[in-house]
Amino acid sequence: MTHDKLVLVSHPLCPYVQRAAISLTEKGVPFERVDIDLADKPHWFKAISPLGKVPLLRVPRNGEETVIFESAVILEFLEETQANPLHPADPYARARHRAWIEFGSAILNAIGRFYSAPTEAGFLAETSTLSAMFGRLEAELANEARQGGPWFAGHCFSLVDAVYGPVFRYLDAFDRFGDFGILDGKPRVQAWRKTLSERLSIRDAVAPDYPQRLDTFLRAKGSFLSSHRNDLPIALPSAQSA
Repeated sequence: MTHDKLVLVSHPLCPYVQRAAISLTEKGVPFERVDIDLADKPHWFKAISPLGKVPLLRVPRNGEETVIFESAVILEFLEETQANPLHPADPYARARHRAWIEFGSAILNAIGRFYSAPTEAGFLAETSTLSAMFGRLEAELANEARQGGPWFAGHCFSLVDAVYGPVFRYLDAFDRFGDFGILDGKPRVQAWRKTLSERLSIRDAVAPDYPQRLDTFLRAKGSFLSSHRNDLPIALPSAQSA
């Protein structure tokens, strides 16, 4: 099966898919998005996905199709093959950006533990972990602020911004459950979150019903978070994919 343009194989809630969609949009690359049900994976998907995960990028090439998997690989492929680069040209700056992209993936893993924690003790521990991780990000943004501008690297939107847009989208969902103080005392992170939320490519990386879908997903987890809404007793300890 071949296509005349790039096809992004997706799931409506996957933050790693959102990274690829944001990059494609920022680069002005036409693409088709195909959502699948990861609980009932179609046979064609199993045949082309070595890890059984999204995103996949199906790339037409010389009348055939190349399938690229893993979001980090997809982002680098787009940097190498498409116009409008989102990485800095300087190799030292580029390596630093790649490192903070990895940190963004680590935050997503921590977010998964946060919303899956079955007990109050576990939940509070993961809250503290997340707060500390965003504290590290606050310190990095303070260093970056010397360049001015609203984005991670100052005035240029980069892949780091594309990666953290989906991260903050989870916090939007958590805000509907309660105020957990994760970003308290982190004004630079809060300002960056607001700026990212207003970027068209980030807003359009999910469907209009995404908040409802994510809320349903979180409620069904059977976790400490999902069993409460707007009434969680919060007494935080000191802060410490693909």
